[in-house]
Amino acid sequence: MSGNQTVSSKDFEEALKIGRPPNVAKLFPNSKALIVSGKFIDRAMLQKGKAIAMAANGRNNFVIRGALQAAQKANAAIIIEIARSEGGAGAYCAVNYWNIARQVDAVCNELGITVPVAIHADHYGIKNEQDVPDAKIEIPTLFEAGMTSIAIDASHLPDDQNLMANLELNPFVPVWAGLETEVGEIKGKEGLSTVEEALLLIQGLNAHDIFPDWIALNNGTTHGIEASGQGIQIDLTAEIHQTLAKYQISGAQHGTSGNSSDRLREIAAKTRTTKANVATALQMISWGLEVNDYGNAILDQDGRFIKVKDQGVTEEIWIEMTAYADSKELKGGNYKKLNLPFENKLAGQTRPVRDRMIMRVEEFVYNMLVNVFNAKDTAPLAINAILEAGTFDPGPKARRIEDPDEWTPEKIVQRAALITSDKGPEGDFED
Repeated sequence: MSGNQTVSSKDFEEALKIGRPPNVAKLFPNSKALIVSGKFIDRAMLQKGKAIAMAANGRNNFVIRGALQAAQKANAAIIIEIARSEGGAGAYCAVNYWNIARQVDAVCNELGITVPVAIHADHYGIKNEQDVPDAKIEIPTLFEAGMTSIAIDASHLPDDQNLMANLELNPFVPVWAGLETEVGEIKGKEGLSTVEEALLLIQGLNAHDIFPDWIALNNGTTHGIEASGQGIQIDLTAEIHQTLAKYQISGAQHGTSGNSSDRLREIAAKTRTTKANVATALQMISWGLEVNDYGNAILDQDGRFIKVKDQGVTEEIWIEMTAYADSKELKGGNYKKLNLPFENKLAGQTRPVRDRMIMRVEEFVYNMLVNVFNAKDTAPLAINAILEAGTFDPGPKARRIEDPDEWTPEKIVQRAALITSDKGPEGDFED
């Protein structure tokens, strides 16, 4: 891969020396991979304006390689992430919370990737009280393994418990790390986030000197395959972002795979979104399935995926994958559960097959970065932000403006009780 043409080698070496956080420098002492805090990725998008960093869910190594190659080609800062369901203790992917940084670092060094990359632990889900003490043990291990950013997602809980879980877990997240928080569980058009819920969460965190880089909303989208066409509610997103403007928080957009490129361009243009997760699309593209222009897999009249001949995995392996899915009664978005049992088999395909899997991802991601997310040439902006900060930690964007005495546990419960919101139906809305 060619080097970054708009950053001098001297500046790159300086950014490499000062910009990598201590966990990354310790793990990879001889690395030339510019793995940085998610904060710098957010800052680069804000500086360019109306730009969104792709957060590519690296469900397999082919996705990681393709996304990094695309980012290099687009001269774009990028986030590589994995969610708790994908890569936590009960993972359905071989790429996980504890090996993703090693994979990204290895690929960057092998391919000469020089754009800044953040490694994000997405959807670290807190679904009940017992999850909190367990998280206090597990979250530090993620950073010990090379994470540089995390999403604490307690959106499944009532609003007061969501806020208090974020407060309780914050001491276990390094101050330099990118931080995402979430209000409103992602479940499509049901249980949409409200301005009041978002304000409660961000004001309560602000009162305790916690300044997240991103907030994720349930703004009408879903994880996986979007069939309804409902999609992201842009006006709702813009309204919430505008209300939160004085807290200097950016938006994180989940569930992009089911939304058209035009809608995603609107999100970039009309909201404060600087991070957009792309997961299911990249998986399907790497396998060689037929997708539309924004990565949503197309189904045939029998509701089955359409394999493009001589694209992605071999036809023989695809037959094996579908037979396995049938035996486990996996359909639609649950094809994601093929990742773990087939990872080694996919890695054992011939080089030309592996290369075409990677190239398919690269072409899709490059188009998204350049023509949809407006992220082209954001790599130098992130590097300049590192050089200006002179350190791996740019510090918070915001400052405390709320009174901590007004945000005690008792008052948080009282405030939350005044909010009327519809959390939507119960059920498994796992990412």
